[in-house]
Amino acid sequence: MLLSVKDLHTSYGKIRAIRGISFDVAEGEIVTLIGANGAGKSTTLRTLSGLETPHQGTITFEGEDITGMKPHDITKKSLIQVPEGRRVFPQMSVRENLDMGAFLRNDKDGIAEDFEKVMAFFPRLEERINQKAGTLSGGEQQMLAMGRALMARPKLLTLDEPSMGLAPVIIEVIFDIICKLNDEGITILLIEQNAMLALGISDRGYVLETGHIKLSGTGDELLSNEDVRKSYLGED
Repeated sequence: MLLSVKDLHTSYGKIRAIRGISFDVAEGEIVTLIGANGAGKSTTLRTLSGLETPHQGTITFEGEDITGMKPHDITKKSLIQVPEGRRVFPQMSVRENLDMGAFLRNDKDGIAEDFEKVMAFFPRLEERINQKAGTLSGGEQQMLAMGRALMARPKLLTLDEPSMGLAPVIIEVIFDIICKLNDEGITILLIEQNAMLALGISDRGYVLETGHIKLSGTGDELLSNEDVRKSYLGED
């Protein structure tokens, strides 16, 4: 198993954001976490990335216990997060933002190869390569955040709400790219408010509710689940 999370608990002060969740992500999968705001989805990704420290439970990545490791050490292991809200460096150019993704690497030829791959995935970024990131549209910034993550050569790419605030036509583009990245062999862990779209491309999914995992199953199973349809797909 590429990623294995067991009995994970994370708190903000007295607020228990994650209350004993366990889930797995196998190599080559797309796995989605869905749930209402405040369910603990983003906290889960932040804990996996070392940005939050759990007070109980274990995170195993490629067979190694990475629980409580510093973010830069987790990044070195190729577990890479695309954060909610894109978080590009607005005063830096597109090229400079992409270079930051490879900051911990020193394999010059590999970096150049990955840069060309990013340009192939995101031709719009190539058109704006010298433009300041802060002047890009929301969709272009999302592409840049994903491209920057790819420059770290991820084995597991975690995406936090990649469609947030984007027009439907751009959301389709972003999800098409997510599928292409997975076809290239990148394992994906996805958090997404658009449950129908996310589960539709996922091998498996988990439903989080107030820090617990309420349901799990294949993407198709969750899409056809009556509770999921009522709570997250807007159906009566």
